Amino acid sequence: MEKRATSRDVARLAGVSQSTVSFVFTGRDGISEPTRKRVMQAAAELHYRPNLAARSMRTHRTGRLAVAMTVSALNPLTLLHGVTTAARESGYAVEVVYVPGEPEARAERMAEIVASEEFEGILSFTPLHAPVPPIDQARTVVLSLSEFDEQMHVTGEFTDARPVVEMMERLVKLGHHRFLHITGELSYPSAIARRDAYLDTIERLGLESMGVITGSWLPAAGFDAIAALSDDTAPFALIASNDLVATGAIRAATLRGWSVPGRMSVTGWDDTDQSAYLVPSLTSVIQDRESLGENSMRRLIATVRREPVPPPATSLQRIVWRESIGAPTAS
Repeated sequence: MEKRATSRDVARLAGVSQSTVSFVFTGRDGISEPTRKRVMQAAAELHYRPNLAARSMRTHRTGRLAVAMTVSALNPLTLLHGVTTAARESGYAVEVVYVPGEPEARAERMAEIVASEEFEGILSFTPLHAPVPPIDQARTVVLSLSEFDEQMHVTGEFTDARPVVEMMERLVKLGHHRFLHITGELSYPSAIARRDAYLDTIERLGLESMGVITGSWLPAAGFDAIAALSDDTAPFALIASNDLVATGAIRAATLRGWSVPGRMSVTGWDDTDQSAYLVPSLTSVIQDRESLGENSMRRLIATVRREPVPPPATSLQRIVWRESIGAPTAS
């Protein structure tokens, strides 16, 4: 069996004292950033993991962090991958703690978790609706972010609707002047933001809107909307609420004998796994949830260690241009 790396091994590789390694992993003040990075790089190369039980006995710090999430969270895997990567690189163990969706019950459960002092820090992506102790007085640091609402609908950086504007401007350059928008459910802040961006762009550029259809996030919304159009519909561009709706729309267009692109250009959102393999492949918007999770965990760790907190993550969305958009044609 391969021998487990020790803090002494890390110190030797990093060219520092063993106490410096300990200080880095316990968040002790006075360690320069270059030294900290050198220690963390050496630890990563050696696959070193600190002994959390021993650390807790020496420092009264558990080496454990928690992420509080509701059971309604959709597709949290990429977000959590970023969270766990950042925690592991800083020498922490991280656990996912599921909390109730109802605000009062969630606040009560969070109070219990904080009182247990099992975790040095707790990261919440949803509002807590509970008093949070001042950081300098708390044994457990709680960092509540505003990236999601009560139902885990995005409310922060991912409500930025500028990609809608960018996609429409690209379509205009290709020759499109007629547009149709299928929204997601308007209980989602992101759906409202994209609808408003669509309407603003229509007005600003003097384009023709065939309408805004209040839809859902499901393929049927796209299929039904395109199937309901008249046979003599002139070429247009569809701004769909997500890739599933766009997929349904492409299916309906194909059954009608409409070319995509050509008779209809289509854009989606979310860049789901199958979107690059559709025929045609789908222009979509990538949401970098992994970077959001990693940045958020680094902010929590910095708060726990009383270090400068990095700024929130930005520029987490980008368009990937594919075959589903092109110049309008009559066929």
